[in-house]
Amino acid sequence: MSGKNYIYITAILFFCLFDMNVFPQTFGFGCLGFTGGFGGIVYESYKADGLNAYLESLEQPPEDFNYSIGYRVGINFFRASWESGFILTAKGYYQSLSKSKKSSDMLADGSSNDLDLDLKNWGVGIDIGYAITNYFSWKIIDGAVHFNNVMLTNTVNSPGSTIVSKFKSDAGVLGYSVGTGIILGIVKDYISIEGLAGYTNIKIEKLKSDDGHYFSENLPAADVNKNFIESGGFTAVVQLNIGFPL
Repeated sequence: MSGKNYIYITAILFFCLFDMNVFPQTFGFGCLGFTGGFGGIVYESYKADGLNAYLESLEQPPEDFNYSIGYRVGINFFRASWESGFILTAKGYYQSLSKSKKSSDMLADGSSNDLDLDLKNWGVGIDIGYAITNYFSWKIIDGAVHFNNVMLTNTVNSPGSTIVSKFKSDAGVLGYSVGTGIILGIVKDYISIEGLAGYTNIKIEKLKSDDGHYFSENLPAADVNKNFIESGGFTAVVQLNIGFPL
């Protein structure tokens, strides 16, 4: 799906949602159905073919990059609820994940080759839930579009010198996530804890340094055409939701 299609679909959803009657919510992370904030911990797995091909070319390769852990903070733009128990929420958030591989004996001369991977994105999405009780809700489906920015910092420490190389993806590479979860109320209408599990799609083709060099230039010849990150994987989120009255 192209970037334009993502934008069109998101726009249509928001126009439809804002045209609906918004009722006071019976439970969740927006106070009285107006707005709310949230923050939590994120685990995200992925298949980093190009990056791991580089690691495997080293004399003493470390374990592969296959997941990152970080945080998510965001707001709920609004929440609409129905007497039947169904709840619809529109939200946006910022997410930052990182993973490091450090070793003092990766190179034959004893120098270190340390790699730090940072995955940052902005997300916008909607979720549909159902209030089973006043203090327990099922988030039936949670969907979001992501605008990803990825950076790899490669630091080579040799006797008497340190070389730092930074490689970045294109800005705002599109991806998406889908999931399901549960919400447990602590203080009705004000504070709750949410658990979410699902799948995140992310594909990063090439990373490039400020001086125009591609990270793929460092790969073995057989791996030059591999994508830096080929695909995403399982994602889990645990977050605290707080409602704010207007």
